[in-house]
Amino acid sequence: MTLLETRTPTVRWLGVVAVTLGIFAIVTTEILPIGLLTPIGTDFALTPGRTGWLMTMPGLVAAVAAPVVTVATARLDRRLMLCVLMVLLAVAGLIAATAPVFWLELVARFLVGLTIGGFWSIGAGLAGRLVPERWAPRATAVIFSAVPLGSVLGVPAGTFVGEFAGWRTSFAALGVLALVALGVLRITVPPLPPLQVTRAAVLRNALRGSRNALIVTCLIVTAQFATYTYVTPFLRDVVRPELIGLFLLIYGAAGLVGNVIAGTAAARNLRATFAACAGLIAAATLLLPLAGHTAAGALGLLVVWGLGYGGIPVCSMSMFAQAAPESREAATVWFTSSYQAVLSIGALLGGLVVDAWSIPVAMVAGGGCAVVAVAVLLWSRTQEVPGT
Repeated sequence: MTLLETRTPTVRWLGVVAVTLGIFAIVTTEILPIGLLTPIGTDFALTPGRTGWLMTMPGLVAAVAAPVVTVATARLDRRLMLCVLMVLLAVAGLIAATAPVFWLELVARFLVGLTIGGFWSIGAGLAGRLVPERWAPRATAVIFSAVPLGSVLGVPAGTFVGEFAGWRTSFAALGVLALVALGVLRITVPPLPPLQVTRAAVLRNALRGSRNALIVTCLIVTAQFATYTYVTPFLRDVVRPELIGLFLLIYGAAGLVGNVIAGTAAARNLRATFAACAGLIAAATLLLPLAGHTAAGALGLLVVWGLGYGGIPVCSMSMFAQAAPESREAATVWFTSSYQAVLSIGALLGGLVVDAWSIPVAMVAGGGCAVVAVAVLLWSRTQEVPGT
């Protein structure tokens, strides 16, 4: 009898919840600077584009860390790795909360990037080992719900705390959350020795079949983070600062709904669902400079935007999984690496556009990129068999 078979269903699902909590802490830590961009920039006397490096750094590091950490630690127990990475996240929170100069903030974000690359690549594909195989799709959906939950709960809560208690308090709280996740992981997740060593050759083989997934992910994630990274400065010209957290909360709630809808629809027609999500992002970002100068207009478009982005991670991961069905961890590595690399590049490009022109110009440019993603998805759909 295996260890999994001796564990009660409740304990098995607690392990899934523990991984979800870890990813929630990571997602919130990674994107929290979006909600606190203005106060952080003010404290360090930086432009929005320069402050946006806080989004660029972890993504670039994670893009490299995903394959490197996964291959370098391929023979180590996966629970041990998850716990070590949570320790890194806690240290990053402490440094971010106390750093007197901006370069130390970037050091903290470097550690966040290492955590993202390793934890996502290892943890996102563990559902089948934590619960019986028949429950694995549901457990995977629970794990991926941490992405919209980071927007629904994490960023709005962190923004609210930052507005009233200072942005450093928000990062300190996330460091504590990482320690809580560490404890839950240690208690509820069983030892997980590697079943299949993910070697470099396995990663290369998985990458060969992932061209469409890679192209579409690059386009839509660039569109998302070249625009959403700078949504807080945009909203400060529309609503009172204390309402921004509420607006981001509503955006995140819409993202959670979009995640649920896309998770169901993608099982029937992945590319059509992906195209619909990208189309909603395109519509929201293109219209925001025109119709988002009132509170009602901005809020309505944020709802549309959240619905669209909520389905992007699960659609992207599903495309990579289809491309590499023989190696779940390899598919997760390339999903993590491409997603994070383009997240950082998108934030960087958006910052360059914002500093050179304006936030509305960045919104339009990002919307155009999303339109291209829709076109690629619709074209690739005609090249695939029905239902994919």
